Amino acid sequence: MSEQALVTGFAVTHRRYVPYAHAHYGGNLVDGAYGLGMFGDVATELCVRTDGDEGLFAGYGSVEFLAPIQAGDVVEATATLTRIGNRSRGIAFEARVVCRAAPERGPSASDVLDPPVLVTRAQGTVVVPAKA
Repeated sequence: MSEQALVTGFAVTHRRYVPYAHAHYGGNLVDGAYGLGMFGDVATELCVRTDGDEGLFAGYGSVEFLAPIQAGDVVEATATLTRIGNRSRGIAFEARVVCRAAPERGPSASDVLDPPVLVTRAQGTVVVPAKA
């Protein structure tokens, strides 16, 4: 049985450190798919909590890459339930960088960003099994 009531506005958040091994481009930039992968993970937890099932991602209605993700960042991804259908769920996604490496101060220096930087925003749909 699910842990949370199925209500719009319910949200799940994950945080993840971006390792330097994930940098693909100059300036230690990480590809945009990194944030989308986080969206898939956070959508899975949202479905488990609301429907007692991992669900399946059906697709994105929109994706906006607003700022770069870099190796050494700590990224926070949030999925918020926006629509409840019979088997489909609309989800709004946002990814923010909450900490960023500061190599100019030293090889392991990093800063907490206040405010965090919004890097990716998306709208998506997941489907879950019909209720028995």
